[in-house]
Amino acid sequence: MGSIYDYYAAADDVRALAAFQDGRIDDLFGTVGIKGTDPYTLLGTVQAFLMGASDEEIKADPRFCTLLSDPQDDGRWLVSLPDALRDALASATSSRLGEAATACTLTEDGAWHDAELIADFLVRLADLARDAGQRALYCGMSL
Repeated sequence: MGSIYDYYAAADDVRALAAFQDGRIDDLFGTVGIKGTDPYTLLGTVQAFLMGASDEEIKADPRFCTLLSDPQDDGRWLVSLPDALRDALASATSSRLGEAATACTLTEDGAWHDAELIADFLVRLADLARDAGQRALYCGMSL
């Protein structure tokens, strides 16, 4: 059994964490889920590709996969995602997202991923990013 990753938008960290702790992460605009694909490795590569930035620059953002939930919570965690990622996804075309998915499969961490499945996930995540407007994106993880 693998980890489950649910992506959603919220007005701020406090509301995102409250929804996560209450188990109500269903977003008005939907929740995008994927199994077995860690946001730290996947979305860092995607954001770097879409923005033409280095992994180091992306991961230096204080909102990049920052843990918001209790680190002692066994089996469930909530992390924030950068607004720059939200904006890059929201402005990307389906074709560009497909290219980003392919780029992910060329990395050491992404070599076992299927580019078509990742592209489908990125298109759905981009839709969420567009619907989010200025709300922030989050990823709830569970074992």
